[in-house]
Amino acid sequence: MNERNLGLIYPHNDRKDYKYADDKYLAKSILEKNGLPCPKTYAVVNSIGQIEKSWNSVRHHRELVIKPAKGAGGKGIMILTRSNDTWISQGKVITDEEIFFHVANVIFGIYSFGDSDVALIEEFIRPHKLFLKIYPNGVPDIRIILLKGVPLMAMLRMPTKESGGKANLHQGGLGIGVDMESGKLLDAFDGQKYLNVHPDTGHSITGQTLPHWQELIVMSIEASKYFPLEYLGVDLVIDAEKGPMIMELNVRPGLAIQLANRKGLKAVITENKKAFDQ
Repeated sequence: MNERNLGLIYPHNDRKDYKYADDKYLAKSILEKNGLPCPKTYAVVNSIGQIEKSWNSVRHHRELVIKPAKGAGGKGIMILTRSNDTWISQGKVITDEEIFFHVANVIFGIYSFGDSDVALIEEFIRPHKLFLKIYPNGVPDIRIILLKGVPLMAMLRMPTKESGGKANLHQGGLGIGVDMESGKLLDAFDGQKYLNVHPDTGHSITGQTLPHWQELIVMSIEASKYFPLEYLGVDLVIDAEKGPMIMELNVRPGLAIQLANRKGLKAVITENKKAFDQ
């Protein structure tokens, strides 16, 4: 980790610019301003006094995602689905009061980098059919790491039963390496061992091809142009109807992507050295 910090993050990203990735609302505003697709924001809740009014303005949707603007590692993300007037999260009925309590905790900064935060209520992404075959619950995302606008390495993050529908590896999701040329999936890494099938469904993973692969690559390059961050991770999702969208940026992309690809970033940077000079 020290080598990543000293060799990649510190030389290529000025600390004053971390805010552009750490604040999801700020990043999303810049992406949308430049015409890049992102999940819709239905409400931004800045204070405790706004919670009930904001909730009443979005509760007609059947599916929602609540997340902290400055969260990390998937903490504080709540996925909600509605059946008639009943809301369900992680397979359990949840009351309005419990939702308000969660939003309040987001605003208090319990899940975030700072002392306080803002709660975002967003559109729910309906995953592409390939992902539903592999595992039907949750929303997988694709992380592409770039240096100076050059895509270096990618990883599909796939939810599991353990992760409760979240794609984050810290929560128990799988990290699946991606061949950068073809978009074909490599083996999945569960934090301890490599697998060629999903552990909960037994569906094959290795050798499947990511849909919209070239579009995802182009979108990640385009996104990197609008931020003063030379080294960053771009997290994308694929909606079944709308196609690829950018979920968020990460100024400190973790090292798990190297394990998922069974390859070190240092070697990949050397392989791509000529591309940095173009």
